[in-house]
Amino acid sequence: THGEVERRIVSQLLTLMDGLKQRAHVIVMAATNRPNSIDPALRRFGRFDREVDIGIPDATGRLEILQIHTKNMKLADDVDLEQVANETHGHVGADLAALCSEAALQAIRKKMDLIDLEDETIDAEVMNSLAVTMDDFRWALSQSNPSALRETVVEVPQVTWEDIGGLEDVKRELQELVQYPVEHPDKFLKFGMTPSKGVLFYGPPGCGKTLLAKAIANECQANFISIKGPELLTMWFGESEANVREIFDKARQAAPCVLFFDELDSIAKARGGNIGDGGGAADRVINQILTEMDGMSTKKNVFIIGATNRPDIIDPAILRPGRLDQLIYIPLPDEKSRVAILKANLRKSPVAK
Repeated sequence: THGEVERRIVSQLLTLMDGLKQRAHVIVMAATNRPNSIDPALRRFGRFDREVDIGIPDATGRLEILQIHTKNMKLADDVDLEQVANETHGHVGADLAALCSEAALQAIRKKMDLIDLEDETIDAEVMNSLAVTMDDFRWALSQSNPSALRETVVEVPQVTWEDIGGLEDVKRELQELVQYPVEHPDKFLKFGMTPSKGVLFYGPPGCGKTLLAKAIANECQANFISIKGPELLTMWFGESEANVREIFDKARQAAPCVLFFDELDSIAKARGGNIGDGGGAADRVINQILTEMDGMSTKKNVFIIGATNRPDIIDPAILRPGRLDQLIYIPLPDEKSRVAILKANLRKSPVAK
């Protein structure tokens, strides 16, 4: 069978690697993106004993990669590669290569009307006018997603503070909690402050909890991963916890990232009362979420937002300091807020005087 063949191949590989003499001047190198799927016997000392993690590049690394991929490109004067590097969170080298290629293609598309395809040569004037502009890079950015996050819908939402009427106090509080640590990390470091990791929105349905989460992600230029609570639960044993781990891993890779749990009460109910729920699946999910939150480094710039209209049934452990420690009540709008909401929703519509 297929499994037996695999086992024989692994055994043969182990035997051959053990048979290598140090003076044979042979180095065995291997590459994988799933190290935990490899047979542990291969990862011990004397075989693959040195493991090098090639992680996702930071802003400086992304800038160097962009400079390499654009060195043979004619760039317009307005192109700021440093800004592009700062906006491509979670992109690896291959993603940045695709981004540069897409920007160049967009520049060519704009000049296609001036090029006569039947001519053997392209007019020198047209060739000289071909240059990749910052607008081309912006267009390419709008089309590209980090490859590590293709399966998860990661977006930078197109929602701004102007789209939300009223809630001025909530907006200001959110800016202090989420926006300032991302934009001014040096200030937090200087005063020895630890940014908050998470916030819980609670209030009646339809008051703008999801919209606020999207707006804050957009204002920080952070990626936004939205999770509906019940999506995490599956019928297979252990699968639900694996889903939680995967989502937190993806959020770390896409940092700065806002991880939004909608309908949090469906997966974070107080533990112990779920009799007959398939072997305590809900309890295991909340345990996994608590573990992931505690393991989240503040340096990672991952901010967790939960939303619920039933705060009374949520497990108190998730609301302690260091987890979702900031509780923000989203109230029903008063008269002034209702006017602001109407104005926000009608600002693009022609309204009679």
